[in-house]
Amino acid sequence: MSQRLTFSEGAVVAAFGRQYEVELDGGGLALCYPRGKKSHVACGDRVAVELSAPDHGVIVAVAPRRTLLYRSDAHRQKLFAANATQAVIVVAAEPSFSDELVTRCIVAAEQQRMGVLIVLNKIDLADRIEAARCRLEPFVALGYPVAELSARRDAQALRAHLAGKSSVLVGQSGMGKSTLINALLPEARAAVREISDALDSGKHTTTHARRYRLDAGTSLIDSPGMQEFGLAHLTRAEIEQGFREFLPYLDTCRFRDCRHRDEPDCAIKAAVADGAIVPRRLEQFHALCAACDKPL
Repeated sequence: MSQRLTFSEGAVVAAFGRQYEVELDGGGLALCYPRGKKSHVACGDRVAVELSAPDHGVIVAVAPRRTLLYRSDAHRQKLFAANATQAVIVVAAEPSFSDELVTRCIVAAEQQRMGVLIVLNKIDLADRIEAARCRLEPFVALGYPVAELSARRDAQALRAHLAGKSSVLVGQSGMGKSTLINALLPEARAAVREISDALDSGKHTTTHARRYRLDAGTSLIDSPGMQEFGLAHLTRAEIEQGFREFLPYLDTCRFRDCRHRDEPDCAIKAAVADGAIVPRRLEQFHALCAACDKPL
């Protein structure tokens, strides 16, 4: 007897490598696989599925996305979330965080025209908090909002920043993303581990992306912790657009293809010299553009 197939639509609510948990529009969950060897499905995608059983099927189509937040290098891509409207970048007073990684996350979000919120966690660590605030000052000066909290004590103040949005949590391992999820949704019971003191970084407690619903109009996607955020998929021009403070000067350099290094009459370098742009930000721009500078 031939197997009877049915078709349905739904939303991807969890991504486990090449397996995806799909919340079906008609109710219920189905574990689904992509058709073909390569997968380009992300948590948050709207998909069409071919069901071989009520809880198993194959993803046959992915609907057009409003946004897609992901990182990439020369060899592969890592998809974090589709259709999110806000990137919530989680940093902490401890362990130390990379301001360049924060910049990379922001540039990726800006390229997708997503909102950005920075969360400074573990503010109860009084001897570490001021140093963390200092590292975030350039982002605050650019207008990026920073929400301070201690996820272990009370994270409810974050709800106002999430209300009505589809957000994705991103950040280095050990910043407390899973603890934050548990504080907002105790039933989630996300795995939490101790920080690895030897490496001054957290262990990867989230190995897959999962979407949680806070209320009817608010959702939150937790993504795996990371130590790098490649932007190989972006052009130099797209990276420039992710630096807000560069925008007033981009059309005033002498050369249209100015790389803001050794070119004469570079408006960006002049703005750095005048104190309008923080030197560290120009250094980070050059680091992000490294992939664009490789010879063909």
